[in-house]
Amino acid sequence: MPNNRGICQLNYARERMWEPGYLKAKCAELRLESEFRLYRIRLWKSYLLTFFVLHVFVTSVHCALLLATIERVSIIYFDVALTLACSVVLILVLSVNFCDEFIAKHTWYMYASSIFASMTLVFADLSESIYHTYAHNWILGTFYDTYIIYMIYMFLPIHFISGAVLLALLVSGIYILYFVLFIAQGFAQFVTALFAVGGMSVDIVHYLCLNLVGIFYRVMNDTVVRSSFLDRHQYIKENIWLRNARLQEKQLLDSILPPQISLPLQKHIQGRIIMANQGVHSWTALERTMAIQIHPDVSILYADVVNYTQLTTTLTVEKLVKVLHDLYGRFDMAAYRYKVQRIKFLGDCYYCVAGLSEPDPDHATNCVSLGLSMITNIMEVRDLHSLDINMRIGVHSGNLFAGVIGEAKLQFDIWGLDVTIANVLESTGVPGFVHISSATLNYLNVNRFAIEDGPETAREHPLLQKYRVGTYIIRQDLQMDDEDSDDFLGELHAHSLFEVGAGPRLSDSANQNIRAVFHEELREEFRKMPVSAFNHESLFGICGLKSKKELPAYHQLNICLTFTDRTLERDYLKQTDYMFKYSIILGWCVGCGVVYIELMDTQAVCPSCIFLPATVAIIQCILTFIAWYKKYCWTRYGQHSVPHQYNRFSCFIFHVHEKILSSLPIRICIYLFLVLSSFFVICVIVMSCKRDEFEMAYIEERLFHYEQEAKICFHPWVTTNMISLMICLTFTFTHIPIMVKTVVATLETAGYLMLIFFQFDFVFHHSITTNPSFKSEYAHALLVCITFLTMFVKERQIEFTNKVNFNWRVELRKKENDASLTNHSIIIILNNILPSHIVDVYLNSLAKHELYYENYEMVSVMFAMLINFEMDLRSLRVLNEIIADFDTLLLFYKEYYTVEKIKIVGCTYMAACGLDLNFAGSTSTNRKTSMPSTDDNDRPNRRLMFQEKGEDIEEVVFVMASYALDMMRTLANSNEVYQSIAGDRNITDGTIAIGISSGEVMAGIVGASQPHYDIWGNPVNMASRMESTGLPGHIQVTEETARILQDFGISCSYRGQTFVKGRGKIPTYLVGIDENLNFISKEATRFPSHQERSTVISLQSTYSHPEVGNNSMGSLSRHTLQGI
Repeated sequence: MPNNRGICQLNYARERMWEPGYLKAKCAELRLESEFRLYRIRLWKSYLLTFFVLHVFVTSVHCALLLATIERVSIIYFDVALTLACSVVLILVLSVNFCDEFIAKHTWYMYASSIFASMTLVFADLSESIYHTYAHNWILGTFYDTYIIYMIYMFLPIHFISGAVLLALLVSGIYILYFVLFIAQGFAQFVTALFAVGGMSVDIVHYLCLNLVGIFYRVMNDTVVRSSFLDRHQYIKENIWLRNARLQEKQLLDSILPPQISLPLQKHIQGRIIMANQGVHSWTALERTMAIQIHPDVSILYADVVNYTQLTTTLTVEKLVKVLHDLYGRFDMAAYRYKVQRIKFLGDCYYCVAGLSEPDPDHATNCVSLGLSMITNIMEVRDLHSLDINMRIGVHSGNLFAGVIGEAKLQFDIWGLDVTIANVLESTGVPGFVHISSATLNYLNVNRFAIEDGPETAREHPLLQKYRVGTYIIRQDLQMDDEDSDDFLGELHAHSLFEVGAGPRLSDSANQNIRAVFHEELREEFRKMPVSAFNHESLFGICGLKSKKELPAYHQLNICLTFTDRTLERDYLKQTDYMFKYSIILGWCVGCGVVYIELMDTQAVCPSCIFLPATVAIIQCILTFIAWYKKYCWTRYGQHSVPHQYNRFSCFIFHVHEKILSSLPIRICIYLFLVLSSFFVICVIVMSCKRDEFEMAYIEERLFHYEQEAKICFHPWVTTNMISLMICLTFTFTHIPIMVKTVVATLETAGYLMLIFFQFDFVFHHSITTNPSFKSEYAHALLVCITFLTMFVKERQIEFTNKVNFNWRVELRKKENDASLTNHSIIIILNNILPSHIVDVYLNSLAKHELYYENYEMVSVMFAMLINFEMDLRSLRVLNEIIADFDTLLLFYKEYYTVEKIKIVGCTYMAACGLDLNFAGSTSTNRKTSMPSTDDNDRPNRRLMFQEKGEDIEEVVFVMASYALDMMRTLANSNEVYQSIAGDRNITDGTIAIGISSGEVMAGIVGASQPHYDIWGNPVNMASRMESTGLPGHIQVTEETARILQDFGISCSYRGQTFVKGRGKIPTYLVGIDENLNFISKEATRFPSHQERSTVISLQSTYSHPEVGNNSMGSLSRHTLQGI
């Protein structure tokens, strides 16, 4: 498009995709040539069957007219017998092409049978003329020459265009040789009169134009067929990918959420994507809805690894991930066997529920059996890895709430009093045994298990005493099923390791089995591709060809080959015609041929005979120049590395060309002009004939036996051949509605028939005929009608192919949109389940069943617990709102140092800062430099800077503390709102206890049926202890964390020596927070590295400027932006 300065660049990408050379190269690139060859064989079989019907009709009509209109019938018995015999032989020879097995072994037969069929018709046509020349001294013209040439190009099974051209030229040469020997009466006279008025050059030009039209048909047909084939390939590929992507999405969600929650979530996410694409944006990916359901009659199992703290602090990251993956993988497979649904990991805690997804009367038995199996598994892992670990398990039966709360990092969880009781049973249990409640015992067969009374610690626990829960110890299953065969374990393994990630995109998959399935399905779909509006295999059977499954019916097309859906038909007609230039060049060639024939056919001189052809030729040259100028420019400049800048003239031509291609009314006008102008040129030739003078001259010529020196009227057969050529040209233009073509061709045919039978009946009647005693005007009319019928039948086939191709492209766009939507929703789901940098790992490494782990030198971990929060349905609604507010805060911590939500456990919110792959000390795969940045363009610079100055990574502690303070502010604001609502006033008092610890952390993905990303290490354990031993309304931190915060100007007060499980008494600190929930500041020795952020959501930075004074630190928080 031209710009204001008249300089533009050339965009030839779309046009090039419709060039025959490009499509052929694309098929070769995709290795589809063999499949395309098979499809084209089926296509030519369809064409051949159409030709059989057409040829039988043409032969029958021709023979019927001969028998019905000739008085002396005996003279044409030879013609009828020869025509019928040759037709029968032709059909029999060509019918062998329907024998698939024979043709597969002898592909040469297709071309050989085409040559034989063509020569058979030529033999029949010329034999009749030669026979009657010698037998009855009757000079006859040929009848089937035009028909045979079109038959070669359009119907015969000649797969390569060069073979069709050679055969058509051979036929043309044979007919010209016949004219030389029998019509021109010798080669010398032929050469002498070659360029004379009415000479043989007219016939040569006629045959040349016929071949050009035939070649154009072949090229355009191959282009459309290849394009259709490639579109179908892409459609099938997208369909298969979409099906697998949807399966992947379903497996992904089902591995984390039950179907009754995951299905609405899928629809909700995709609906939000569609809304976003329509310009309706929201702050979060999901609306604030609570998906929680009540589940009665279930059994809850809590399992805790004894000495887990020692495990995470003494093993290397690789060893830890392998041990945990081995352990939790065994647990997952056992849970799969006993129909127990794992909920999540909590570091050393593994809890699951039986009877959750569907009612199960054996839920208690299954839970207990799973607990005993888990004890067996941990003992095996203990012996295998030489570790001092054990298992403490608690099982309780009752009711619970299950679902998803919050907006980010969605995780399925359970709540309720019975869940809390199961947790207490685990904590008060005995290592190596299953601790159950009396409620669970009521569901068990007491004769099956070895049961003892529960431990003293359980009987003294206040919660168990309050609800009068009796406890028991199960030591073993007396009826243990020993049929754990290798087959069953293999089945378990098949359903286990990283099942969700095992379905990556087909185009990138290295799995040969998936590729084999894809190619097999592709071949099957190609076999089903329609080749015509009806299935010839169900109508025609020969040589043992059996009827196969019928091809699908295309009910979207009516008998006129228009879409029943008007919108679809309108979109089809509005297509851009990228083959316009080929139609124009053909119209120009035929137009030149018509003008030449006009000049050589008559010597009549008139102003219109000169002005009209000249005007038409000039306009055709201009249109041809416009159509091909862009192609010329691309050929000359388009492949240069530096884009060529075009001048105003070129830009104007490009603009006109694009306008023509995209506008159907303009193309129809050009089409009507080219076709009707050429037709009017022929009409000028015809109408220039003075009928009365011709009749008088003809009578005198017969009376006085002399020949006229100059032609005073048109040559009838030359004009008929030109009309036949014009009918072909009328049907040849691409992307013109078939109804328009049919109407124009019908008017041309009807108009010419009127000239034959009414206006110039004397001229046509006294021209050469094709059979003895057969009226010449009938021969002319029959030839024109046969041409019209042939082109109409062929055009319907091409239109059907075009319509099917367009329908596939529409469906392909839908599939691409669906695939994009599914892919987008998968990414959103993954990013709402896993840290963003793990998504690529999840879809790739886990698909290959690889272990994945990371090691970080400095990560800040936070545990935040809501105090005095009852777990009933009304409280869960409030909890969902609070957690959603906490999740919204994460949007403000997406730049530079990302705060990642790890999990929610009851009322405890766990998050970490510093889980950035760019800062990882080591990973299981070499991804630190290969993975793209998930944030902004500053990430690479940031990574290099931190490599130079490692202590700045400690800034994650400052960010984590800022996020914790924002959580307290958020909760305070929420509490003010809830206190104003009478029903919610007593749900929570708005207090929260927060613990933060920092240091070296290990991370990885473990689990079998439900891979889970988790972090381990001393900071995780210590952050949990800081929260559990902390004070409501305060942030308790370890000594190292306090030192870092003080360096950043945040005051931390020494609390004293605090007893921590597994560590004894350690010094702890409370972060200084004033009554307005601002940090109490002190003199800073270090400052945040980044002064401002690019996120749109936040308009103000939490990170202070280096020059900010001490008093400014206390008022900085991203939560202040909530009201904006």
